[in-house]
Amino acid sequence: MLIYDTESAVEKGTYPPSSNASVRSREKLPDEAVLVTEVDNVAHEAKTKVGRFLLKVTTQLARWGLEVNGISPIPNEQRTDRRLYQFFFVWFSANANIFTLSAGSVGPAYYGLGILDSFYIIILVDIITCAFPSFFATFGPKLGTRSMVQSRFSWGYYGAIIPSILNVLSMQGYLVVNAIISGQALAAVSSSLNPTLGIVIIALISLVITFCGCKVLHWYELLIWIPNVVAFVVMLIVGGKQLAAAPLTNFEPATAASLVTFGTSLAATVVSWSTLTPDYGVYHDRKASPWRVFWYTYLGFLVSSIPAHMLGAAFAAAATSVPSWQAGLGDGNDVGGLVAAILRPTGRGGKFLLVMVSLTAPSACAPTMYTVCTSFMTVHRAFARLPRLVVAVVSTAILIPIAIVGASSFYETFVDILALIGYWIAPFCAIVMTEHFLFRRTYAAYAVRAAWDDPHHPNLPRPWPALCALAASIVFIVLCMQQVWFTGPVARRGTGDLGMILGFVVSVPVYAGARCLEAKLKGRSLVPAAVKMPTVRAARDRWGKAAEA
Repeated sequence: MLIYDTESAVEKGTYPPSSNASVRSREKLPDEAVLVTEVDNVAHEAKTKVGRFLLKVTTQLARWGLEVNGISPIPNEQRTDRRLYQFFFVWFSANANIFTLSAGSVGPAYYGLGILDSFYIIILVDIITCAFPSFFATFGPKLGTRSMVQSRFSWGYYGAIIPSILNVLSMQGYLVVNAIISGQALAAVSSSLNPTLGIVIIALISLVITFCGCKVLHWYELLIWIPNVVAFVVMLIVGGKQLAAAPLTNFEPATAASLVTFGTSLAATVVSWSTLTPDYGVYHDRKASPWRVFWYTYLGFLVSSIPAHMLGAAFAAAATSVPSWQAGLGDGNDVGGLVAAILRPTGRGGKFLLVMVSLTAPSACAPTMYTVCTSFMTVHRAFARLPRLVVAVVSTAILIPIAIVGASSFYETFVDILALIGYWIAPFCAIVMTEHFLFRRTYAAYAVRAAWDDPHHPNLPRPWPALCALAASIVFIVLCMQQVWFTGPVARRGTGDLGMILGFVVSVPVYAGARCLEAKLKGRSLVPAAVKMPTVRAARDRWGKAAEA
């Protein structure tokens, strides 16, 4: 929650002259003391009572260890956290929950797939797609900036407004789905409860964690996975006999269209984390190995996603042959009711687990709401001045009523939101990855602190290469999409929904070509001069010295 950006104040010449000594002595202070000292030094400069009050609040929050930064890049002296194992736990907890279980259940419940077909798709899709958010996670420690701010280095300063807005809408949709599932689970505990209560509770818990910031969120995610894993194990023990008796395949073979469409919807749930993962590594050691960050994140996603997806698919498919489970699932719109029906034989212990499963939904909601805030603050400089708490409160106020209305048709709501996310996230990832691998090549080439908030900085490309790639991908997405409200001419031939896949594939060559043309028109090298690629001999010498050390 940034109330006053002291670094910007120094650059603009508005920083109090009397504070120069404090600035010079920052290196001698611990990180928390640096931030508090800077806020204290500017507190007396506020011209209004509201400004002085907000500055005092910021000072106190910083003393308590809560995050008060906005979207400006994190200073190097604050990027010192070496606990890279946090990358595993934050994403393991965010996916080892009832939401991921419900994503796997979409195959049998919505597309009519059998257990075996669902398992094949889940394993293949998860192994491939978990690599995307894991790669994006490496940007957090290396650049120290938020995901949507980093996108300015491929989309351009003004072009990045588009993915920022889309990310706000998509992540807000995810919040709605998570709140619906949690509300259903809590309502299934007792007939006196309804989904509305669970939706409100989950929204408020997520709001509190978002307000506290990254450090509290990492601490929360370190522990919150435990009750969910216990619940999943108990579900397997209690429902094992019914699962073993369930048919592995349906009487009618699955169509290619249903397999492909389920695969792309599942891929959307995983790849969509790519716009979140950089945000939760900005305080980690900037010298951390990108490979270690990647593998910690990849294992966190994979070890949680595959089991949860497979559990959801297995229980949803078996529900057709178990009357009590089918009654809990209802017409396919009550995943919480299905979980309650599976745990019912355990009595009060099952109800307790169901409550815990419901109340742990913020493990996915809190990171999502946090990124909603940072993405919204990236849309315009005026929004960047807003305290994060204000944006989070607005997000919560929107979330609650929409989730209450959408709870009556869960799977339709779920699939529609996944479609929205998958269709734009594919070209977004393609553009950012193409920029990194073909044009930047090294993390140093971004020069984030100098360029992140300057629309005319030479290190930021113009928006039109990314917009051309997005426009080209939209054409193919429309041709290949398959939704209840529209089916493209290619999808009508029984191919399934290939929109997300082709959106990614088409964006790569279009962006690469347009970006080369853009660089040529600007008359500059594609690789910034300060970070030219080293020669083979220089690279060999560098690796040799590293090995000797």
